[in-house]
Amino acid sequence: MKNIFLSMVMVALATGPVLSQVTTPQTSSPSQATAISRGNWMVGAGLGSSNYNFESENFNLTLTPKAAYFVSDNIAVGAGITLGLDAYDGGSTFEYGVAPLIRYYFPEGATPTSRWFAEGNVGIAGSHMKDSDDDEPVSLLLGISGGYTHFITPSVALEATLGYNYTKADINQGAGISGLGLGFGFQIYLPGRRSR
Repeated sequence: MKNIFLSMVMVALATGPVLSQVTTPQTSSPSQATAISRGNWMVGAGLGSSNYNFESENFNLTLTPKAAYFVSDNIAVGAGITLGLDAYDGGSTFEYGVAPLIRYYFPEGATPTSRWFAEGNVGIAGSHMKDSDDDEPVSLLLGISGGYTHFITPSVALEATLGYNYTKADINQGAGISGLGLGFGFQIYLPGRRSR
């Protein structure tokens, strides 16, 4: 029994320094207040947004790159581009749009590594059906969304959004389209020139 106990102590002493050098990956960074300060830039994209259309009951996937400038702490103004592919029974449609945006980060409920935000945009959108010359004219694009940002480094954040979008640029329906969208993406926060 004494030899077993002595062996266990020796193994613990030998493996202790090795185990102390094992590090876990970084999953958060306590610096979100600095990243969303006046004068900084935000660039990124929604990498995969799925949208359920209330009228046609089909799904689409979109990519939404965006860039914005913090005009004051917690408020960013910029623009986003929407590129989407809508697949449905009988064909597919390529969708596109561009819209100015405004984003507000709520100080209420903030933690050192995360923030809730709201975003709105108004712009133009269009669509093109594969193997068709009958494109829908460019029309109004409206969107409002809310989301949650989690900072994994001082300048990189992952985010999830839930929003409502409306546009009339849909060849398949020929009418206004409204739908809820769930998106996931990332943003990179770049330091800018601070005004004195």
